Amino acid sequence: MHTQLQLILTPENAEKLDLLLKQVADKLEVSPQRITRLRTLKKSIDARSFQPKIIVTVEVYVDESAPEKISAAFNYPFIGDKEPVLVIGAGPAALFAALKLIELGLKPILIERGKKVKERARDIAQLNLNKDFNPESNYCFGEGGAGTFSDGKLYSRSKKKGNLQRIFEIFHYHGAAEEILYEAHPHIGSDKLPMVVENISNTIINSGGEIHFGQKLVEIIIENNAVKGCKTESGEIFDGKALILATGHSAHDIYEILYRQGVRLEPKGFAMGVRVEHSQALIDSIQYHSKERDEYLPAASYNLVEQINDRGVYSFCMCPGGRIVPAGTSSTEIVVNGMSASRRNSPFANSGIVVEIQPADIPEEYKEFGALAGLKFQQHLENLAFLNNGGTGQTAPAQRLVDFVKGKVSADLPECSYMPGLISSPLHFWLPDFISSRLREGFKKFDRKMKGFLTNEALVVGVETRTSSAVRIPRDSETGMHPDISGLFPAGEGSGYSGGITSSAIDGENAAVAVGNWLIAMGHATLSVD
Repeated sequence: MHTQLQLILTPENAEKLDLLLKQVADKLEVSPQRITRLRTLKKSIDARSFQPKIIVTVEVYVDESAPEKISAAFNYPFIGDKEPVLVIGAGPAALFAALKLIELGLKPILIERGKKVKERARDIAQLNLNKDFNPESNYCFGEGGAGTFSDGKLYSRSKKKGNLQRIFEIFHYHGAAEEILYEAHPHIGSDKLPMVVENISNTIINSGGEIHFGQKLVEIIIENNAVKGCKTESGEIFDGKALILATGHSAHDIYEILYRQGVRLEPKGFAMGVRVEHSQALIDSIQYHSKERDEYLPAASYNLVEQINDRGVYSFCMCPGGRIVPAGTSSTEIVVNGMSASRRNSPFANSGIVVEIQPADIPEEYKEFGALAGLKFQQHLENLAFLNNGGTGQTAPAQRLVDFVKGKVSADLPECSYMPGLISSPLHFWLPDFISSRLREGFKKFDRKMKGFLTNEALVVGVETRTSSAVRIPRDSETGMHPDISGLFPAGEGSGYSGGITSSAIDGENAAVAVGNWLIAMGHATLSVD
C-alpha cells in the first residue's frame, strides 16, 4: 500500500520519529514494522488554540518495497566555450540566473563588487564589533548578496511567477537541509547559507562559468541603444550582447549610473520604519498562550498588518530567535536589518515594522530628482539616523517602545542583540511625522492583536529602510528586457520586481530564460529554452 496521510499531532509526536511512526501506524491500523517508508511532505503549526498542534502530511509505504528515494537532479553541462552572458551581482537573482543560463547552454560571467563569502565573513565580524566598515564587503555586498548573512528565509507569497519548489530543490541540491522541502515557512539560516552559496558558485565555475569578485560596475556600455558590455572601476571591460542586471536594492550607485547614462527609470512604492525587538520568551508566551514554550515547538513568530490613514503598517522580515544587524552600505548612514541562525536560539525576537510609502508621499524637496526622489528620501533618513547616533560608527539610535508611542525620551535602554551598540535617541521626534505617527498608531493596534506586544521592555531601533527598492528599472512584460535598451535585462530586488531570496531567485531564472529567447530571436544562439 502506498498512501498519503494528514495528521494533527502534538509537538512531541511530530518531532520524534518513533512517536510519529506509531501515530501513522495507528491511523492505518497496521503495526509499525509493516511500514517500509515514512517521508514528511508538509509540516506547519496551528497555534490558534491554547494547545498548539502540528499539521503533518506524510507519504507512507506499507508491506511493499518503496522505490529508491529520488532527489531532484540538475544538469549543469560544461559551457565554457558557449555564448557569454554578463550577470551583474552575485545575490540570489544573479546566482540562479547563472545556474539557469548553464542549463540553457549559455556561459554566465558574473561581475560582483564584493568579496567571496569567506572573506566577507571576516569583514562582517569587524563590522559587528564596530571596528571597521568596508563599503564593498558587508551585509549587503559580496558573494550571495544580502540574504547570505541576514537570515535565509525562503517563504514567499510570489506563487505565480515560477516554481517555488524548484528553488527549494536547488538549494537542497547545494547543501541546504531537507526540511526546507516541506516546512511551511522554510528557513536555511545565516550560519548555513554561506556554505550553500559557496557550493552554488562552485557549480557555476566547474561548469565553465566565471565569477569576478572585487569588480565594481561603473558603466554599462551602450551603443545605438544596445548593450555592448560593461566597465568596472578597475578599468576592465567585459564584452557581451546580453546583460542581466541583478545588483540588489542596496546598490544605490547603480541607479545613479543608469540615471546619468539616460536609462529610463521609474519611481515605485516602498516602505520604511524601524526594527522592533522583544524577548523571544514574550513572543512565545503570546503566540503559544503559555508561560513557557514547549521544548518541541520552534521559536514563535508573528505577522502583523494594519491600515493607518490609508497606508499599510506591517511587520517585515520577522526574525524569531534572531538578532539585529547593521545593514548599511556607507559609513555615514545607519540601516538595521534582522537575521536568525538555523537553530533560532537567540533570546531575542525582532522584526521590521514599516510604513508603506507611495511616490506621492515623498517630501517636495526631493521631487527635483525625478525617478530617484524616493531613493534620495531613503538616503536622507539613513543619514539622519547616523547623525542621531552621536557619530560613533555603527551605533544605532534606539528608544523603548512605550516611550516611542508616548513621545518620551528613554532614560536608559534594555539589553539588545545589536552588537555595535545603541544610543538613546528620540526617534519619535526626528522621524518624519507621516511615518512616526502611523507607527505609533500601528503599535497600539498590534497590541490589541497580541496583548503584551506594547511593552517598555521592547526596543525600537532605527532605521529599517531597505524593505524594497524605491526605484523600478522598467522591463517589457513579454521580453523581460528594458523597453529602450536592447540586451539589458533587469532582475531581482534591484529591478523593483521581486522581494526576498525566493522571489529573486525565480526572477533571476526568468531573466535567464528571457535572455535565451532573445538570443535565439537575434540569431546569436541555437539552444532550447523551456
